[in-house]
Amino acid sequence: MANHKSAKKRAKQSQVRRLRNRSVKTTLKNLEKNLRAAKEQGSENKDELLRKTQSAIQKAAKKGVLHQKTASRKISRLFKFINA
Repeated sequence: MANHKSAKKRAKQSQVRRLRNRSVKTTLKNLEKNLRAAKEQGSENKDELLRKTQSAIQKAAKKGVLHQKTASRKISRLFKFINA
């Protein structure tokens, strides 16, 4: 366990960020899964799901949950999948 006051604070902040990041990543995975399922079923709302997923990925990158290039790669692959 941390001994200094600043180290205790840093540990607490890291824990909060870890939980927030995990929540965001889970949401992203679920959005991607729903988008892929909509494509497989030939659903009409796949364009709307694609926009939502793209927005969520960009927000995650903006907040530092994902690296910017990782986000770009994910978005590119989703568009390629949907348009195939």
